[in-house]
Order: sequence, then C-alpha cells, then structure tokens
Amino acid sequence: MKWHMQIALAGALLGGCAGQTPLAGSGDAPPPAAAFTLSPGDKVKVATYGEVALTGDFEVSPGGTIAFPLIGEVKAAGMQPDQLSKTIETELREGYLLEPKVSVQVASFRPVYILGEVNKPGEYPYTQGLTIRGAVAKADGFTYRANEKRVFLKRTGEPGERAYPLTADFAVLPGDTIRFGERYF
Repeated sequence: MKWHMQIALAGALLGGCAGQTPLAGSGDAPPPAAAFTLSPGDKVKVATYGEVALTGDFEVSPGGTIAFPLIGEVKAAGMQPDQLSKTIETELREGYLLEPKVSVQVASFRPVYILGEVNKPGEYPYTQGLTIRGAVAKADGFTYRANEKRVFLKRTGEPGERAYPLTADFAVLPGDTIRFGERYF
C-alpha cells in the first residue's frame, strides 16, 4: 500500500472516532449564533405598563426563574425575552390585571470567560455582537506562544469544549468559555 493511501486510511479511521474533539482544519463549521435565550446569571428589566410596582430589574436565579411580584416564581431560563414577557402577561391576566402590557429587556448578560494563551485571561462582560476575534482584543491579544490556528469553545449547557479553526470569525454568546491553546512546533 502506498504511503499516501495509508495516511488517508488512518485519517478516515481517526476521523470516525465518536466523541473526539475535531481538529483545526477538519472542516467543522463554527457553531451557529443561535437565538439568545435567558440563563441563570442574566439580568432582565421588566416593565409593566401603568404598574410601577410590577416594574423592575430581576436576575435569573440558579434554578432558572425570576421572583416576580404577585405571581411568584416564573420560569425564565431557556426563553427569549419576548417569550418571558408573554408568560408574565398570561400569569398576570389570571386574576390580577385585565389587560397587562409587559416588556422584557436584557439589562446585563452573563460574562464570557477567555482563557489560555492571551495576555489578560479572565472574565469579561458580554457585549452584543462579540466575535472570537473581538474576544482576543478584549483579552489584550495573543501571547507569543498562542496557537492562532484554532480556538476551543464551550457553550453554556454543553458537556465539553470543541475545537474550531480560527480562520472563521464567529459569534460568541453570553456564558461562553473560550480557550486559546499553546502552539507546539
């Protein structure tokens, strides 16, 4: 068997291993920027039209709820802000207000964590539109040892991190953990 066929066969066998982290350049697309959903640690501003006592800032608890006046614990985790406003309106309509009008806005997002071979690793506030390259800039750039060809990303709720080629610039979401490894040469 010729050497290039042996390499191709070995690559096919290794590529088929389930649960393995994809290698840089493996062709894996960056994760899509899914619609933002609330999670523990996010803070929301709820405004109920004409009801000052039902307007305020609330933090999504570790249990995924907010404690809202009159109706108590309301599930918020996994919902988009407009879905949460509809849920609160429905709950208020059941015995409290005739026609409640509620709006929900995100007051502050969960932070992102930037680790590894960057000059200032740590926890950073999330800003809308943040990308992987923007995360590098927040962390004051790469160290001289950084592997600038791939990035490791762990999304909130996922069991582990995955490697992606750094050739594509993709969106970072609140709560993401981004790690830049060390290059070996």
